[in-house]
Amino acid sequence: MTSTSPNSQRTTYSPTTILRAERAARCTPFQLPLFCTMQRQSVGLRAIAGKTGVQNGYTAQSISELTAENALLWLIQVGLLRREVDGQGLTDSFRLTPLGHQLVNQWQQGGDTLPPPSVGDRLYNACHRWVRFPAWLQ
Repeated sequence: MTSTSPNSQRTTYSPTTILRAERAARCTPFQLPLFCTMQRQSVGLRAIAGKTGVQNGYTAQSISELTAENALLWLIQVGLLRREVDGQGLTDSFRLTPLGHQLVNQWQQGGDTLPPPSVGDRLYNACHRWVRFPAWLQ
């Protein structure tokens, strides 16, 4: 699959990369509105965690900042998100990568919610998130 933006070259992702990122996103506590907002602007951790996250439609239930940050960091590792940088270094804000834009565009065409993860998706995601296998085993 490919992703393009007006000022960049065409980016091609392997089916494995796309599936891993999609599965990871579906297994997080985040809702599609968070990813849609990240298409337009960066989103700070405090807007995602706690009651604010529920009010913004970013989560279905209140989650702690630690839980939110851990899930966001996992989405960075699978290539869906990146952390914002300002003149002083890293910030607590996140936005989509080109792969993230591609997946969110697909999800938006399918409706207002992320596809729910299966039990198998949750097990596979947890295994890859917490147990790091060498690339040749994946």
